[in-house]
Amino acid sequence: MSEILKAVKGMNDILPPESARWEWLEARMRSVLQRYGYQNVRTPIVEPTALFVRGIGEVTDIVEKEMYAFEDRADKHGQAEHLALRPEMTAGVVRAMIEHAFLREGGRRLYYFGPMFRRERPQKGRYRQFHQMGIEALGFHGPDVDAEVILLGARLLKELGLVDGEHVRLELNCLGELPERRAHREALIAHLEAHKDLLDEDGQRRLYTNPLRVLDTKNPALQDMANAAPKLLDFLGEASLAHFNGVRAILDAAGIRYTINPRLVRGLDYYNLTVFEWITDKLGAQGTVCGGGRYDGLIEQLGGKPTPAVGFGMGLERMLLLLEEVGVAPAAPVPDAYAIVPAADGLPRVMVALEALREAGVSVVLHPGQSSMKSQFKKADASGARFALIFGADELAAGQVAVKPLRDATAEQQLRPLDAVADWASALRNA
Repeated sequence: MSEILKAVKGMNDILPPESARWEWLEARMRSVLQRYGYQNVRTPIVEPTALFVRGIGEVTDIVEKEMYAFEDRADKHGQAEHLALRPEMTAGVVRAMIEHAFLREGGRRLYYFGPMFRRERPQKGRYRQFHQMGIEALGFHGPDVDAEVILLGARLLKELGLVDGEHVRLELNCLGELPERRAHREALIAHLEAHKDLLDEDGQRRLYTNPLRVLDTKNPALQDMANAAPKLLDFLGEASLAHFNGVRAILDAAGIRYTINPRLVRGLDYYNLTVFEWITDKLGAQGTVCGGGRYDGLIEQLGGKPTPAVGFGMGLERMLLLLEEVGVAPAAPVPDAYAIVPAADGLPRVMVALEALREAGVSVVLHPGQSSMKSQFKKADASGARFALIFGADELAAGQVAVKPLRDATAEQQLRPLDAVADWASALRNA
């Protein structure tokens, strides 16, 4: 016997009934997104490697250590493209906007669902193929758009049943503009150099390439040093502070609670001004369930005209784990009815009746093949269906079906006419 092939480590199959929870989550999210005027965008899973090197940042962990990058087969001229599985989707959306001149007629509000890929050590809530929902508001200046994006995130979490302060909390920061970050960077490097002997291997490596990320350390031994580091908020100019205060004023008016976290920097180089994360304490180390911010320089950085932008990403696996942890995950859907057919010669009439029920909006499962009544009833019960539809020879001869309640022991079995399915179908749907 040949060896059984298995899925790649860290890339998981999603099978029923688990897949039904994904469909429920995506449908709830789409409902909220459409209320805010967002439209769906879909981009390729494979993109040029240079897109992420230029967009995310050459010295980020994603590009340095986690990206699935490879050289494609050479074409007839001997040239081979350098390609990568997308580790995130913002850069790909921006590439599509530039390539198709999609922002020529004004700003766009876009959303996406899809798989992303990072070669990390697989653990609960962190996989090598993971799925995100994200939004991008492209072409809009002003703190009102930042605030609306955060309000949308808060609405999503609320409608999924997550309680602010109990299940999740919002953290907020402002990264300012490039000159402010440069001034802060110089002061930060000086601070880190004074404590260089405390830095771990990651900190030493990032000291001169990405010092802000040193502050994002999870190493307990570095916390006091990081807490004492110069704060970017102290380097912000009047315009950046006004933008940040504008965001805060709208959130305050809307009753959105948040904590200002001066060490919140996010893991991607393209952010400026507002950054934010929703954090949970329910999932251990995988605490960020949604994060994003403003990235006004990215479109120009990738070859487009200077265009403001803001957005966020939300991990679906992590969100489903959180919903399960706090007890608000949906139950798997069950059929309204399960059809039991004792004899094969009745199948033509049964199939016509079942199609009429489905036409009327009833979900009904037909027992496959022929087996004993006892076996069919056992399958009907295991399906979770609320009713069994019994198409016995006597019932069919009379143009009827026996409808037996499976979840209510006090309800009685009834006969229903097959030529008037629409008259009683709603009783199956709404029981």
